[in-house]
Amino acid sequence: MNEGEKFKESKDAFIAQWGALGSSWGISRTMAQVHALLMVSPEPMSTDEVMEDLVISRGNAHTNLKDLVGWGLIRIIVKKGERKEFFEAEKDVWKMFTLVLKERQRREIDPALNLLQECAEDTENETTPEGKAFHNQMKELEEFAQLASNAGGKISRLKYGPALKMVAKLLGVAP
Repeated sequence: MNEGEKFKESKDAFIAQWGALGSSWGISRTMAQVHALLMVSPEPMSTDEVMEDLVISRGNAHTNLKDLVGWGLIRIIVKKGERKEFFEAEKDVWKMFTLVLKERQRREIDPALNLLQECAEDTENETTPEGKAFHNQMKELEEFAQLASNAGGKISRLKYGPALKMVAKLLGVAP
């Protein structure tokens, strides 16, 4: 296997694995694969190039590119003299992490926290054993979700160096 084939095989393996991880972050496999492709691409890519490289439809490519722009993980690049748009991924790993963290907070944690708060408030005066147990469980879940929300907010505002030191201290390992 020559050097070019090794590179292509490694790149394809990375894109496939990143796609598999996507569902863990709350995004589709294809969206994660588009992100991975752009992340490892040295130059911005057009929709056509993304379609060709990943063997996906124009609609699928367009939808996922638009969603990734919405998440802030990629940006649109306009090239002088070109009519089509090009896309470039954020390559700073810490910035990517904080963007995903903020988006997941907005899409998942905040709505869950609001629901838990409503459920706790609505059942505050329950007198039945089941009602009291439900209320107590909602309050406990609300407190935990609030802790996660606060931690996520603080982490996303940190710079990479201080965040790395904080995590290392928390885990008892050297950065």
